[in-house]
Amino acid sequence: MTDSEILCLMQEAPPRGQRELFDKYYSYVYAIVNRLISGFGSISDTEECVIDVFASVMMKLGKDSDISLKSYIGTAARNAAISMRRSIASKRGMDLPDGDESMNRIADEADVAGDAEKSELSQQLLSLIGAMGTPDSVIIIQKYYYNRTSAEIARMVDMTPAAVRVRCGRAMKRLKKLLDEKHITL
Repeated sequence: MTDSEILCLMQEAPPRGQRELFDKYYSYVYAIVNRLISGFGSISDTEECVIDVFASVMMKLGKDSDISLKSYIGTAARNAAISMRRSIASKRGMDLPDGDESMNRIADEADVAGDAEKSELSQQLLSLIGAMGTPDSVIIIQKYYYNRTSAEIARMVDMTPAAVRVRCGRAMKRLKKLLDEKHITL
């Protein structure tokens, strides 16, 4: 769904439009907020900030808004995260001057769009692997994520090492086909 369609939907059917906005940009906002708050706040602080960003954006956006949603939401997320970081630091008695160099460096070095895209791609990949069922999903995860040998995996899934290798090859072909169907390239 395009940004203009989301904006129109937010005017015509607010709950549905808000849901579309949230679904499309959640990973992006979370990546920005997490990058700036990590090391200062907890996961609940990050989630609270993400919710605040969406609440703020949803209240301020109108049908006539002629903006790039991604840029607008990214800026709102960055500003909210910096504000939350300062708030957390002051509660803990940490000294963060306005021109905090480390915060500026983190914000400048962040490849938020790339991080969000990688996160979304990882979620899609894990979802497809999980849908393959056991033992295929177990074999793929153990082999390519944990770098386990066929013998180690064989003990886990109660198969022979040769059967694990054959099953892994077939599972990888199936996974490649599923990725191609969804137009996902790694």
